[in-house]
Amino acid sequence: MASSDDIMTKEVVYGEFEGKKLIGYLAHPKNVSDAPVVLVVHEWWGQTDYPRKRAEMLAKLGYVAMAVDMYGDRTVAEHPKDAQKFMMATMKNMAGAEKKFKMAMDYAKKLDKTSSEKMAAIGYCFGGGVVLHAARQGFDLDAVASFHGSLATQTPAKKGVIKAKVAVFNGAADPMVKDEDIKNLKAEMEKADATLKFVNYPGAKHGFTNPEATKKGKAFDLPLAYQEEADKKSWEQLQTFLKKAF
Repeated sequence: MASSDDIMTKEVVYGEFEGKKLIGYLAHPKNVSDAPVVLVVHEWWGQTDYPRKRAEMLAKLGYVAMAVDMYGDRTVAEHPKDAQKFMMATMKNMAGAEKKFKMAMDYAKKLDKTSSEKMAAIGYCFGGGVVLHAARQGFDLDAVASFHGSLATQTPAKKGVIKAKVAVFNGAADPMVKDEDIKNLKAEMEKADATLKFVNYPGAKHGFTNPEATKKGKAFDLPLAYQEEADKKSWEQLQTFLKKAF
């Protein structure tokens, strides 16, 4: 366990799936009780230091936050080919992905410092798709927020199923998200009677919240880039969104 002046952090094993340990990174304020939980779902790279940093940022705002492990054994990809392989293996077994996500929810709800009635999930890129899927399946969440996440789905939400308020923070210059995907998402959420907050950031590309995105984009010839303005604005809007949801 590590600590700073205001938060505590530690690795936890919150479950096991197909022989792999699910390793979370838990961050929370010191001496906290009855705090809302926010789960953080990683990009296709896996649970790198980035989602852990976001969990720490959420803890400094007063939340109990946990970076989850959708791949197991905290598997992290160094190359896009591996990231694609890990992501596709997870997406091909959506029942398994749902089970892993629910294990994180169940673990967090049982922590004595949390409020079992207040839970949200945020996700980045691949993780954005994961939290949107959780909302579409009617998971017991107050809010989900996707940052430069995948929007398309083969299992659109049915009317009245979504319990969570939904926020999507998208890069307007992200070639991985088509205009048709945005149009379909908005129509889907309206048809499902869901509350959707959709924000498009001008000039922002895929990965706009991650300071490592530009370097990785150049290294692997991918349309990734960090944009400080969109990063700061989306984080501020997330804080407002969560306060309203809780």
